[in-house]
Amino acid sequence: MVVMPRERWTDEKLDKAFGQIDGDLRELRVEMRKGFEQIDRRFDEMDKRFEQVDKRFEQVDKRFEQVDQRFEQVDKRFERIDDRFEAMDARFHAMQQNMMAGLIAVFTAVITLAAAIIAAAALG
Repeated sequence: MVVMPRERWTDEKLDKAFGQIDGDLRELRVEMRKGFEQIDRRFDEMDKRFEQVDKRFEQVDKRFEQVDQRFEQVDKRFERIDDRFEAMDARFHAMQQNMMAGLIAVFTAVITLAAAIIAAAALG
């Protein structure tokens, strides 16, 4: 087997080509770093925006808590009003019973008086 020596110019061309590739890789790494830095900045901006959104939601939650407290107060007021209406219903029921008893007493008195008048007229 015969081995042929390589020409020196071939080694130089290879060194030059590999040097260009190395340079291109370095440029690519720099561009990638810049790109990732931009992405990192954008993520930082998004994080800040999300923090602002979180703060707004916390404010909304506080407002809803206040509204809930107000509704609880309104519910308590309605419970008191319901209690008053129940007391009024009980009074009206008692008044109705008293009126019915009075009506029965008056009706009984009228019938008794009519019967007494009829009896007096028949006897006399």
